[in-house]
Amino acid sequence: MASADTNLCYLTIGEASGLIRRGELSPVELTRAFLDRIEAVDGRLHAFITVLADEALEEARAAEAEILKGEYRGALHGIPLAHKDLYDTAGVRTTSGSRVDEHRVPPEDSTVIARYREAGSVLLGKLSMHEFALGGPDFTTPFQPARNPWNLEHIPGGSSSGSGAAVAAGLCMGALGSCTGGSIRGPAFLCGTVGMKATYGRVSRAGVVTLSWSQDHCGPLTWTVEDTAHMLQAIAGHDPRDPTSSRAPVPDYSLSLREDVRGLVVGVPRDFFFSPHPAVSGEVQSIVEKVLVDLEGLGASLVEVSIPSLEYERGVNSVIMLSEAFAFHEKNLQTRAHDFGEMVRARFRLGGLLNASDYVQAQRVRQVIKRETAEVMKGVDVLVTPTMTQPAARMDVYDPASTMHGPSFTAPFNITGLPAMSVPAGFTADGLPVGMQVVGKPFDEPTVLRVGHTYERHVRWYERRPPI
Repeated sequence: MASADTNLCYLTIGEASGLIRRGELSPVELTRAFLDRIEAVDGRLHAFITVLADEALEEARAAEAEILKGEYRGALHGIPLAHKDLYDTAGVRTTSGSRVDEHRVPPEDSTVIARYREAGSVLLGKLSMHEFALGGPDFTTPFQPARNPWNLEHIPGGSSSGSGAAVAAGLCMGALGSCTGGSIRGPAFLCGTVGMKATYGRVSRAGVVTLSWSQDHCGPLTWTVEDTAHMLQAIAGHDPRDPTSSRAPVPDYSLSLREDVRGLVVGVPRDFFFSPHPAVSGEVQSIVEKVLVDLEGLGASLVEVSIPSLEYERGVNSVIMLSEAFAFHEKNLQTRAHDFGEMVRARFRLGGLLNASDYVQAQRVRQVIKRETAEVMKGVDVLVTPTMTQPAARMDVYDPASTMHGPSFTAPFNITGLPAMSVPAGFTADGLPVGMQVVGKPFDEPTVLRVGHTYERHVRWYERRPPI
């Protein structure tokens, strides 16, 4: 058993899996600790939509029995996870944060949920999100918006709001989010966690509710980069159920954590991500400038690069996203418009006002962005940028419409489909988290993980937990 003074909910996946494998920690004990913490904390945080207490304990007992018989499955066996509520879970409602799907119970698991079950993980429940993964927070939906555990008066980001909040607050050891314009990396940045979307096609989206099929990505949020590697390992790889799924071989991601950044070339697209802009926080930029100094000190080489067409990224991402979202939701918008929250209903209808020419032109500019970015990536190993433009805003003054204006530092890599990860980089004077974004070449998640892990171990921000 773990020592009495160990705070089980603040163990990392790597630490807990080691204890479980050696027989020093019971999955049942670990799961009970998380369920107790959810009960104690989530009434203020609102990170969960559905808690599966009885089912989770049953899964933990099954994991414990298998491990005692010598049937250990790997790093996620007996590890309590929770997932954004747009991943289909057999027999468990999957609401997408909307009244439209409030009582929808899918008959089978999404591919990634099935893969986590195969890995032996324990499902604690389904997490809060912005309605249909767009906009938010919106108080006109049936579910309370999640709060930021560093300061409950602030937003946790979205759309994977519950995923970021739950991981940061120690309510689960890891969580799946989804990402169309930054909805994994955004909550990771604002909640002080690691959040990664892999290359488009690396992780199956079968059984995941669609927002924008050509930009949607799946991926984990965790407390450390090592934990992200464990979670990604279990779900990466081809899936015949997803026509966009890649057949590229999947490496052992843990091997990349054995290397440092010496000899790597880090591209800095300063003209877009670091230039003064009224919508960009100077405090955020100065913190990430310090990251660049640290990486250079650790042995990386910095080179300034430029991707001129990024000035069009916001319009490209929005036009494609809203057009594809309207196509997916059109029938319900015609027959059940009143069941959508006010914000999402308005934005989806805006998608219906876009025409084929708008969509095609956005796709043409997208190809220019992809081509320019690919050319830049030939000369570097990764890009490093701030993840977002601003720290977490106060819930009572935040205007979700503001996300449609000004630059987005995350959307360019949904447009291009490149692997991208947010890693904690420090805190503002008000104690709010800030993160750096590491972007890699197609299917080169190992180098992204390598850079994030090296930096993380150098600064050790993961040793600081929110006060909730």
